[in-house]
Amino acid sequence: MVSLSTWFRYAANKFEYSLSLGWKKYNIGQINGRELSDAIWKNFFQGKLTFLHWNKGEEMTPTIAAEGGTLLVRKLPFPAPTQVFVGDVVMLKDPEKPDDYLVRRLAAIEGYEMASRDEKEEPFVLEKDQCWVISDNETLKPKEARDSRFYGPLPMTNIVGRVIYCLSSAVDHGPVQNSHFAMSQDSSVLAVELDVDEMAKSTKT
Repeated sequence: MVSLSTWFRYAANKFEYSLSLGWKKYNIGQINGRELSDAIWKNFFQGKLTFLHWNKGEEMTPTIAAEGGTLLVRKLPFPAPTQVFVGDVVMLKDPEKPDDYLVRRLAAIEGYEMASRDEKEEPFVLEKDQCWVISDNETLKPKEARDSRFYGPLPMTNIVGRVIYCLSSAVDHGPVQNSHFAMSQDSSVLAVELDVDEMAKSTKT
């Protein structure tokens, strides 16, 4: 049973998300000023902070089994450094196929100095709103991993969510190891929105 304090933390997270989403829609002209308040409260009472996504491939093993798994992803309307942190497993738009998504670990954000393995190349600093993502599978070469070692820095705006739970089978499931900050922020979301039975129904065979 979810405690009252957890419900309060969840409600605060949901209101913050609803406010951010409403403001984002207003800024891009999807809604006008009169519709903003209605959009915020409608999402607060009817929306969810998470969605399910099926992921398959060896890029994120052992975090996500190569055979695939159903992921519970927390939505991030504004993936700023205050919402997503180094060490988090994130879902982002594929830079080559914008309609597809990649799941990778966030390794660095704006301001981080990146050193190249090639001694001929100078270190560089990630610019504002840039990030560096890597595959968890350290045996893969950059082209196979399709991470920032292959693509280079990616815009933070490509990030659509943080992966907070993975279900690969009835016995292989659990919270995803993210940064301490993220796991603390996401604990109330998991307590309220995690439905393992629903995730199992979505798992492909």
